Order: sequence, then C-alpha cells, then structure tokens
Amino acid sequence: MSGEKEFFTVLDCGDTAQCSLTPDDREEPIEYAGAANWSDGELQTPAGPVYRIKTKLDRQDIAGAWKARWGIGRMSYRIPPALYAVGDPGEQSPVLVSANYKLSFDYLRRELSGLNLWVLVIDTKGINVWCAAGKGTFGTAEVVRRIEKSRLQEVVAHRNLILPQLAAPGVAAHEVRRLSGFKVNYGSVRAKDIPAYLHAAGKVEPAMRSTRFGLMDRLVLTPVELANLCRPLLGLTVALLLLNLAALLLKKEPFSLASLTGITFSGLLPFLGAVLAGAVLAPALLPYIPGRALSWKGWFLGALWTLAYTLLIMPQAGWLQTAAYFLILPALAAFLAMNFTGSTTYTSLSGVIKEMGVALPTIILSASLGSIAFIAAFFI
Repeated sequence: MSGEKEFFTVLDCGDTAQCSLTPDDREEPIEYAGAANWSDGELQTPAGPVYRIKTKLDRQDIAGAWKARWGIGRMSYRIPPALYAVGDPGEQSPVLVSANYKLSFDYLRRELSGLNLWVLVIDTKGINVWCAAGKGTFGTAEVVRRIEKSRLQEVVAHRNLILPQLAAPGVAAHEVRRLSGFKVNYGSVRAKDIPAYLHAAGKVEPAMRSTRFGLMDRLVLTPVELANLCRPLLGLTVALLLLNLAALLLKKEPFSLASLTGITFSGLLPFLGAVLAGAVLAPALLPYIPGRALSWKGWFLGALWTLAYTLLIMPQAGWLQTAAYFLILPALAAFLAMNFTGSTTYTSLSGVIKEMGVALPTIILSASLGSIAFIAAFFI
C-alpha cells in the first residue's frame, strides 16, 4: 500500500492499521454531511436532496490528514457513505465510486475542480480502496447495496460506473451488472489523471494504469509507523531502567538517578537504530535492497546497523550482549519492514501470506532467544 495521490484511494497500509484491524459496523449518519466543512449545500435530484462536495481543501482537512498520518483518530477518519454531487451534474454526468476513508475522499475531490459529476461513496468502514478491496469491504455486495440505497438509477439516465482500478480484486464487475444493471469501468490509478480520463471518454493511456511507488510515496507511510511505536518504546525504556537498577544493586555499585537515567537512555540507542532501519530506511531504500521479501530487507538493514553499533559504538560489549543484539535488532527491523507489505507494489496477497508464514516464527524465535541473552548479560 502507499502513494498518497492514488485515484479514489490512499495506499497507506504500511502502518497495518487499515489492513489488519477488524472494521466495525458503524455507519456515519448522512445528516452529518450537511454540517461538514467539505459540504457545499444541497442539490435536488429525483431521488431527493444530495449534498454537494467542495473541491478545495481547507485548514481543517489539512489538519485532519496530518493527524491521520500520525495515527490520531485514524480508524474513525471517515465520511458518511452516500451519493454526492460535484459542480452541477445532470442525468448524463459520470458516476465515480470511492471509499469513505476521509483521506482518500479528500485526495479525490481536490482533483475534481471544474467538473460536473456524481461521487458514490460506499461504506468501506473507513478503509482505503486497496486495503478494502483485499478485506472485502470494497466489494460487489457493498457497491450494489449503495446503488440501491442511493437510488442511483433514478438520478442518472446511463448505467455506467467508474471504479478505482485498485478496487478490482474485490469487485466482480459481471455480478454488479447482473444485480444492479450498472456496468463497471475501471479508471486511472492516480487522482490527477481523472480529468484526462473523463475528457478522453474513458480511454486510458498506459501511464494511467501504472502504479508508481516513488521515494515520497514510500516515506509518507513512516510517520504512523513511528507513532505506533511510542508505547512499546516507553515500555522498553521502563524495562531497561529496571534492569539497570537491578544490575547495579546486585553488583553493589554506587549510582545516582542521573547516572541511572543516562545509562538507560544510552541503552535505548541500538533499539532506536533498529526502529529507524525497519520503519524509515527499509521503505526509503526498498528498490535498492536485493530480494522481494520486505522482512528480509528489514533484517538486512537491521544486521548492518547491529554490525556498525557493536564494532564502532559499543566495541566493549561482551559476547553475550553482542549475541543478544544480533538476535534482537535485525528481528525488530524485519518486523517493522514487514508492516509495509500491504502498501507496496512489490508484494501480492499470496506472497504476503507465504512470507509471514516463514518470517513471523523466525522473528519471534530470534527475538525471544535474544531477550533471554540480553537479560542474562546484565547479571553475568
């Protein structure tokens, strides 16, 4: 999962929050849309009033996106599923289908300035298109259900829908047509290509079908990964503090609170390096590290960091502590890098399942043995 400028979607499952959490069944009431900052009044249709969407993002949208990027209220960052209007659409205007993840919705609407069309937002439980298609929340049944619930057949005279290309794994186009009478067409990958796609009457250039995954697309995933590590790192800090305190007391060595704190935070350095290796360097250097498995890429960078740390920064470490670092740090980096499996063009569903089946037991075993050696090193 994530280039942030995807068509109808944001490929941001690197944090795994959107790909691994079980969505609830809550659906925002449509009345909420009337008071939303992105709403611009109503448009009367044969099926009743429809809220019109603003195509310009404001400070509230930017602040909301920033919070979502850092994991603040991420799974509740959604809009009511419904039919919406952009500009002044009519019965022949095209119908785009999107997810109700607010970040995806914002990236879509900001590219629709000057256009007249309908946007059918389906209930994906606040999950972006790519992940929702894989989880089943952006699926055939929900598309058909939303067509019926919005009474779309009364609003438009044609029977064509434009779906995100990345929704294809979850939607059976022939079933949508059989059940609703609407034909499914798949649009471009990037939101910026929507105007060109519509002006070309649905003709898709090869570049519109390609999924690019550049440096910024990869790095935009890292903030939420780092934010999710705050609690584990706090727990690790407390654990190191207690271990250092116990070791000093058993050895009857004099210490002060300042010296104990200094020793503890210096002990965090190797773990922070492994975190950066797995959550920042691994996605940044993704195309340049050989192999396809993300866990391997993270392990490779974690091993390089461990080697540099034990040779250059902590050469005085004993053999047991060094062994503990080589068991724990690469495993930590591998696990963090593996979180990006839902966000990249490097993996497939079957590939992810196969990789996790091998990597997870290996990571757990390595980290467990390393933890035992690490604790033992404090007292030997």
